[in-house]
Amino acid sequence: MRMRSLVAALARSGRAAAAGGPRGRAVAGGWRPGRAVVRPLWGGSTTAMPGRNKATCGYGSPELAVGQQAAEGGRDAGGRSPHGDEEEERVGAGPENNLGDPDIVKSPSDPKQYRYIKLQNGLCALLISDLNYLDGAPTSSEEEEDNDDDDDSEEGSDEYDDSGAEIEDGREDDDECDEGDESEDSDEDNEDFNDSDDSELEELAEKEETRKRGCSEKQSAAALCVAVGSFSDPEDLPGLAHFLEHMVFMGSLKYPDENGFDAFLKKHGGGDNASTDCERTVFQFDVQRKYFKEALDRWAQFFIHPLMIRDAIDREVEAVDSEYQLARPSDANRKEMLFGSLARPGHPMKKFFWGNADTLKHEPKMNNIDTYTRLREFWQRHYSAHYMTLVVQSKETLDTLEKWVTEIFSEIPNNGLPKPSFGHLTQPFDTPEFHKLYRVVPIRKVHSLTITWALPPQEQYYRVKPLHYISWLVGHEGKGSVLSFLRKKFWALALYGGNGETGFEQNSTYSIFSISVTLTDEGYKHFYEVAHVVFQYVKMLQKRGPDQRIWEEIQKIEANEFHYQEQTDPVDYVENLCENMQLFQKEDFLTGDQLLFEYKPEIIADALNQLSPQRANLVLLSAANEGQCHLKEKWFGTQYSMEDIDRFWSDLWDSDFELNPDLHLPEENKYIATDFALKVADCPETEYPVKTLSTQQGCLWYRKDDKFKIPKGYVRFHLISPLIQQSAEK
Repeated sequence: MRMRSLVAALARSGRAAAAGGPRGRAVAGGWRPGRAVVRPLWGGSTTAMPGRNKATCGYGSPELAVGQQAAEGGRDAGGRSPHGDEEEERVGAGPENNLGDPDIVKSPSDPKQYRYIKLQNGLCALLISDLNYLDGAPTSSEEEEDNDDDDDSEEGSDEYDDSGAEIEDGREDDDECDEGDESEDSDEDNEDFNDSDDSELEELAEKEETRKRGCSEKQSAAALCVAVGSFSDPEDLPGLAHFLEHMVFMGSLKYPDENGFDAFLKKHGGGDNASTDCERTVFQFDVQRKYFKEALDRWAQFFIHPLMIRDAIDREVEAVDSEYQLARPSDANRKEMLFGSLARPGHPMKKFFWGNADTLKHEPKMNNIDTYTRLREFWQRHYSAHYMTLVVQSKETLDTLEKWVTEIFSEIPNNGLPKPSFGHLTQPFDTPEFHKLYRVVPIRKVHSLTITWALPPQEQYYRVKPLHYISWLVGHEGKGSVLSFLRKKFWALALYGGNGETGFEQNSTYSIFSISVTLTDEGYKHFYEVAHVVFQYVKMLQKRGPDQRIWEEIQKIEANEFHYQEQTDPVDYVENLCENMQLFQKEDFLTGDQLLFEYKPEIIADALNQLSPQRANLVLLSAANEGQCHLKEKWFGTQYSMEDIDRFWSDLWDSDFELNPDLHLPEENKYIATDFALKVADCPETEYPVKTLSTQQGCLWYRKDDKFKIPKGYVRFHLISPLIQQSAEK
């Protein structure tokens, strides 16, 4: 059964990874521990994509490397290498067959090779070879296959009959990984889960993460992004884009079995997922390496000639409706649907993106609308190769991957039509309904105040990242910050600021900037004062103007993290990159969502100056609003009320109100690393940490890393204090 990847709000509807919980994407912007981080609009926990971890001229980061030199002779318009498609696969070939694209900037710690090609049908593809080189030669692919044979010896022949029974959508762990863990760790894991000690749970989580990382090492992965989403839904069929995302997976002309692809992936240790955003739809899968080429062929058929048989319509409508029902109890989804309803008439943000049985089955039947015919028309109009981006990653040479991709994906049709465009629909929230106070009754028992502004689209400024700069300051927790001041008043527990870069919060028509404060009971009583403190801080930033010192500090921190980044799960990596290809120019595919490139104070100032109290929307979320909220949002049933801002506060915010002397910019960060040279060992190597300091205040244990040899340390504090039992007011 397919369950929607519960995404922040309306947009990223899709086939969930597992029924046990939503799959997510790291929130864009690359928010770091140690300061308030950005959350999806309205604050609270991320419902589905823990968003993407989402700037170069004269960029002063530590030795950013570019890809290897391209093969001599280049590539033709079809993406073919000069050696021709008849070239045999060179398994285990040397580096000369794995030459990357010199224009693509990558991290010096990234061992993978990258190549960008464009097929004759217009599809753009990024090929990623993650062969592990040793002394200039790649790991033998034949050796990899031998290892894979051991994993699947019980499965028999590689030939696979397209006759799988219906299975649950999602990521299936490699059998080898499952069996190994179950035999060795099941008892221990159960004991850990029953232990109330947080440190034990943390160790268990780390061990599980290590296990997953180890299991994913053999996986190959692919992701494809189509530049169409729910904004393109027809007015009379809400949710059609999401519904099509489901239907294309119901068999193809070449592989007609309705559940054959899911069964194939499950058998070979993989899984698949998909999501529908406002202006993009993403599909991805992973599988054991030796089955990757066949999986690519099976998967590509969904975009070449999907069956989408009429008999499957009703079944899949029920699956979409189930996802909608599962999403309804989510506060984030409910409030974002309410927020979208505030857009001006005619803007696609007012649409119901999820779809359900009413919009896709019952109402079309009453209105004599043939959903099946409209579905096929939508596919023919919008699923065109020339606005698709593809990313594949495997332990193959780039030449091999290029041959496979050209051979398989060149068959995707190109209709020659322009892709949907909504950039002309500007200022969707410049309405009287937006600039109000909304009281909302939540599902969870929590007090929060969210202040939101709708700005012109900011995606084009990714090299400057003005919203990232502003959110860094708003989210600062040290002396002079909003949160520090509110905590002293016992009004706030946490603060989150920024833009999550989901399609709901950032698209071609607007960008959201929101500040969400988790309130105490006392803070709920003083929510207008809390809002005033936020406005005072923003006004201080406006008067001070952009600060180059702070921007460069952020730039250095992001560059350091990019330089020494850890490798991620291939399926998550390709999913992120296929969307980056829709947003950034080629050289920035890997860096555009992480790095800051150009300091342009006028762009930052323009964004800052739009954050005025008069343009803000306030949402007060609390169970204490029960009984005061007599309005109900149509699709999710959210109880809310709408009222004008209190006259006293609106008059104050219309005036040139005083700044708060306790609010100021953070001091210079003296702890940003600049020297990454490793120190010479001054102690013998030990297997376990050794106690190096013992005082009445505590003990220090230390072990020098002798394996990875990178300038990164891991520190864990175990604090024991009776103060934790006392009242916070004391």
